Amino acid sequence: MTTTIRRGVSLYSYQQSQFFKELMLEDQIREVGQNLGGADGIELIDEMSLRYPEPGDDFRRQWFTWMDTYGTRPVAMDVGMDVLQFRDHVMTYEECADRLRHDIRLAKSLGFSNVRVLSVVPVEILVSALPLAESLDIRLGKEIHQPMNLEGREVGDILDVVERTGTKHLGIVPDLGIFQFRPSEVLLAWLERRGAQPTASTASVDLALLIRRGEAPFDLSPLARHTAGNLRSDFNRFLNTGQCEPDFASVFTAVKKYADDRVQDARDIDYRTVAEALMLSRTSADTLREIAPHVIHVHGKFNNMSPVPDAPGQYQEISIDYDAAIGALKAGGFNGYINSEYEGQRYFQDRGREDLMSEVDQVRRHQEMLRRLIAS
Repeated sequence: MTTTIRRGVSLYSYQQSQFFKELMLEDQIREVGQNLGGADGIELIDEMSLRYPEPGDDFRRQWFTWMDTYGTRPVAMDVGMDVLQFRDHVMTYEECADRLRHDIRLAKSLGFSNVRVLSVVPVEILVSALPLAESLDIRLGKEIHQPMNLEGREVGDILDVVERTGTKHLGIVPDLGIFQFRPSEVLLAWLERRGAQPTASTASVDLALLIRRGEAPFDLSPLARHTAGNLRSDFNRFLNTGQCEPDFASVFTAVKKYADDRVQDARDIDYRTVAEALMLSRTSADTLREIAPHVIHVHGKFNNMSPVPDAPGQYQEISIDYDAAIGALKAGGFNGYINSEYEGQRYFQDRGREDLMSEVDQVRRHQEMLRRLIAS
């Protein structure tokens, strides 16, 4: 099966550099076009990179000049949906669909072919905006983000619409964080700096690997439709009050016991560290292979790129199974972009500026790995 996988970068990866005014929008585009060995795709978040909601015609002219100058290509515009932006009400589905229609037009005006919506956006909103997307030849992709998995209802709802309508303008955007199988080493180091015991980090990794082997002593299925942020919040509520969503109670109780058995004098921070093993998707590479024709583009999530032992110049993400994910995309005939999405900088922001991780270096390392795995 033929496949053409191209490489790009989500400019979200450079959020810290933008905040410190080290890399502004043109600098970020230049970095992608000139320093990443053939990567050319640009993905951005509208409200991070643009004067949203209307950047103006002067910006549009400048934007296309940058694309030509640096040999880059607009691939995906990521849109948000702040349903609490009005003082007097929560946005209705139709108001959300109107906002999405605006964003589709904005993406088209900047040459993007794909628009990504967040994983929590109801499918009804996508369906409402779909006729406009089809008329403008814009593909809508719903992000599938950990701890969701590809076997869940979020993907099923999208595929049902595709099958029913035959549309070619709706699909999914897998975030490769769904292939994370253990907590990242930079996350665990951050938690330890906040007071977690090293034994809690070890227990978290051990529990995650136990779950990966299918040997967990509890049923994880009630967690699959919830974001990691919501799970963390409810676990904290459980620690503080003993209360949580009823579906979570047995899992949270079992995780606390697992920690008590392995961490001496465990405190809340230790329990939260062990519970990071729950925040992973455990999705199947076989499912990704099967649905590859419905993948709009891919978020190449990573938290830390470290050197491959005994392989100078090569790098790896030790917590995410990139080999399986890219192998599945290739086997499924995926044609499109994998865009680097670095989020590990958040685990250094408790330290001095001199200790902050270089986003530029991390993305370059990630692109080395992508280039190597795609070519293998």
